[in-house]
Amino acid sequence: MESATTTAAAAKPLAEVRADFPILRRERDGVPIAYLDSAATSQKPESVIAAIDSYYRQSNANVHRGVYELAQEATDLFEGARERIAAFVGGETATTIFTRNATEAINLVAYAWGGANVGPGDEVVITHMEHHSNIVPWQLLCQRQGAKLRYLGVSEDGQLSLDQLDEVLGSGRVKIVSVAHVSNVLGTINPVEEIVARAKAAGAVTLIDGSQAVPQMPVDLGRIGADFYAWTGHKALGPTGIGVLHGRRDVLEAMPPFIGGGDMIASVGFDTSTWNDLPWKFEAGTSPIAEGVALGAAIDYLSAIGMDNVRAHERELTAYTLERLEEVEGVHVFGPIDPDSRGGVVSLELKGIHPHDLAEICDREHVCIRAGHHCAQPLMREMGVPATARASFHVYNNHEDVDRLISALQTAREVFAL
Repeated sequence: MESATTTAAAAKPLAEVRADFPILRRERDGVPIAYLDSAATSQKPESVIAAIDSYYRQSNANVHRGVYELAQEATDLFEGARERIAAFVGGETATTIFTRNATEAINLVAYAWGGANVGPGDEVVITHMEHHSNIVPWQLLCQRQGAKLRYLGVSEDGQLSLDQLDEVLGSGRVKIVSVAHVSNVLGTINPVEEIVARAKAAGAVTLIDGSQAVPQMPVDLGRIGADFYAWTGHKALGPTGIGVLHGRRDVLEAMPPFIGGGDMIASVGFDTSTWNDLPWKFEAGTSPIAEGVALGAAIDYLSAIGMDNVRAHERELTAYTLERLEEVEGVHVFGPIDPDSRGGVVSLELKGIHPHDLAEICDREHVCIRAGHHCAQPLMREMGVPATARASFHVYNNHEDVDRLISALQTAREVFAL
C-alpha cells in the first residue's frame, strides 16, 4: 500500500521531492548540505524511514515460522515487498533472492554457480571498469578452480569494445561474462542486452551488476535476458543491509546452496538435508525483515515518481554538470561526454590538486563529493591516475547543488593559486 509521502511524490516535479528527505534539511553554519555522493549511498525519504519505524513498532516478528497473527503480518509485509521489488524490474518473485548487498549477491553466484560449473582451463570474463565486488569474487573463483580471469579493455571515452568481446568469446572456453550495467566511475551505460546476447550465442552465462542502474533508470530483466542480475538497496533510496539477486529459474534450481542453516531447508536428517523452494533455498537464517519492508517502500517511492522521469532528471543534471564544468580551468572529465551514454555520475580531476584535497575544500563549502579509487583500482591504473573526485546525483539533487559544486571547484583553484 502506498504511503501519503509516496503518493505525493508522483504529483510533484522532481525539483520539489527534496523536501521528502529529512537529512537534506541539515545545515552546517546555517548552510544546507549539497549531497553529491549518491553513487556511494543514497539518502532516504520519509516513507522509507517510516516503514522501518512502523515495522519495529507494530509488526516485529520472525517471518515464515510462526502461525500467530503478528508473525503472519510480518511475513506478509516482507514477502509483499519482495513481490513489488521483483515487479519493479520485471522479475519473477520466486527468483528474486534477498542478500546483504550486491557484493554478497555476486559472491553467491561465484561460489554456488561457479564452484559447480567452472573448472581448470575455463575462462571468466569481466572488464577493467568493474567495481571490486565484481572483480575479487571472480579472482577467488579462478584461483580455487584453476580457471583464467580475462578482462575487456575500456576505450579513452569510457566504452567497451563488442569486437573484443567477440574475440574473447571465440576461444570457446568462456563460462561466464560479468559486467556492470552502469560504471560507478565513468558513468558509462553499457549495452548489456547486446553483451548478454553475444555471450549467450557463445554458450556463456551472464551476470549484470546493476547497482548503479536500478536506482536511476528503468530496468527490464526480460529485455536484458541475463542469467543473473544483482543490485543493492541502499543506492536505490532503501536501507543498508539488503541487496537483491535475480536469477533464471532453471539455473537457480540447479545450483547448490550458498550458505547452510535455518529457513533454506525442506528437511534435515542426521547425515543429509534437502533444500527449500526458491527463493528461500538461498536465504539461510533470519531474513533482513525490516530492511526488506523498507526497500519495498523505497521501490514504491521510485515507482510513484516513475523511472522514466528519474532517468530524465539524472540525464538533465549530468548534462548541466558537464556544461558547467567547462567553466573550470584545468578540469578533465572521465567517461563519455554524451549524457545519453552515461548515468548520473561525473568523475573528474582538477590539474594541480589531489582529489582528496579537492573533496576536503568542497566539504568546507558543505558540498559532499567522493574522492578516491571508488573501489575500482584496476580502472584507476588503466586511466593513469591514483584517484578521482566524483559527483553523483539522485532525485533530490538540483541545479543549485551543481552550481555550488562549481563554486567550490573555483575556490579550490584559488586556494592552490592555480
